[in-house]
Amino acid sequence: QVHIVESGGGVMMPGESLRLSCQVFGVTLENAAIGWFRQAPGKKRLPVVCISSKNSTQFFGGSLKDRTTVSRDNVQSAIYLQIDSLTYEDTALYYCAIDPFQPIRKPCAVPSFPSWGQGTQVTVSA
Repeated sequence: QVHIVESGGGVMMPGESLRLSCQVFGVTLENAAIGWFRQAPGKKRLPVVCISSKNSTQFFGGSLKDRTTVSRDNVQSAIYLQIDSLTYEDTALYYCAIDPFQPIRKPCAVPSFPSWGQGTQVTVSA
């Protein structure tokens, strides 16, 4: 059974960088598609970045995409998300999601990922 644990959230100041980790248990990442999503209070869960099973990366979010770095470590079954130059608008619950076997790329959207973590809260506050 797939189990996902996100970590690295907290309270951060505007302008700082955050680095979130996603540890995946119960499945290897070699053929997996991976997504980072975020959900701000009262809003939909939206994609931040998706990585296909062939390691093609798709970023979202206007200025967000210019501040985002993502990496995966298939050996450690971990995925990392870094967002630089945080703004108040980055405050959200951040989720990691995977589809363990996705040989053909699907849209980077919530329905494309069957397995989700509980999320880690990021609050940007002065």
